[in-house]
Amino acid sequence: MKFVTRCALAALGTFSAFAVCAAATTPAQAEYPERNITVIVPFPAGGASDITARLITGKLAERVKQTVVVDNRVGANGAVGSVALKQAAPDGYTLLIGSIGVFAINPALFKELRYDPQKDFDLLSLAVRTPNVLVANPAYPANSVRELIEQLKSTPGKITFASSGTGSSDHLTAALFWQKTGTTGIHVPYRGGGPAINDLIAGHANVSFQNLGAIAEHVKAGRLKALAVTSSARVKTLPNVPTMAEAGVAALEVYSWQAAAAPKGLPAAVKARLEAELAASAQSPDVKAKFEAIGFDVIASNGSQFAAFAADEISRWKTVIETGKITPDQ
Repeated sequence: MKFVTRCALAALGTFSAFAVCAAATTPAQAEYPERNITVIVPFPAGGASDITARLITGKLAERVKQTVVVDNRVGANGAVGSVALKQAAPDGYTLLIGSIGVFAINPALFKELRYDPQKDFDLLSLAVRTPNVLVANPAYPANSVRELIEQLKSTPGKITFASSGTGSSDHLTAALFWQKTGTTGIHVPYRGGGPAINDLIAGHANVSFQNLGAIAEHVKAGRLKALAVTSSARVKTLPNVPTMAEAGVAALEVYSWQAAAAPKGLPAAVKARLEAELAASAQSPDVKAKFEAIGFDVIASNGSQFAAFAADEISRWKTVIETGKITPDQ
């Protein structure tokens, strides 16, 4: 704590003098941040949220000249780490970087969720986004979205869709695909995108909607084949792969995204500083280049922009979950 000290010398009598000092007890305002910052990642190391957090926090530490520690708090599709954020002091020293699941899917999926991202968090920035890609095992007979739809209709309940887990972006993209095309498939949830992709490559599952960055190299190497991307336009990484709209499925534009938040009630100056520093960190040329290399577009929005976007996403995925009667144990 810093204090302002005032001293005055007073001469008393003719033979002695002494100092009378008054120390004011009002603390001087400290500039944020004064100490280490912890960033909770509510998923395991190596996943999209973890990669996003480590790229951004490395630059953030340089900019604010403090150590930024990544703390992986895993469980319940991100809910364990999210509750930890809710319970932290709203002082700017505990943040969270998490996925679409944390901010937009869990509120509709879990009936007794112990946090509400709109009420319990100060939303700081939509950091990055990436489209999903509909990929198939190379031996699977469908070579286009049209052919896949025909097979889903002719053999309902037979074709397996691997996902990184119930309530994940890839799971709900599959559910939306079924709803848009009037088809059904078998959802096969895995404990993460890596195991799902490995089983897809091995032929133990038929198709999957996976993040662009996770499957691009597999597609280029021929280990998977891509049928369509869920972005609004074709992607540079896979320029010959059509969008869902081009493939004949309208209104299936989906992005998986990562964002940053803090406990509700940040001081205004701290919130403004964090918004600016997080955006600048994500947009710095070296960090941006690394994101683009793994298939992410840098968005780096401010808090109010992210809040409006998140509200729309919550509404959208709530409709998908309710229409599909999706529950956490599916």
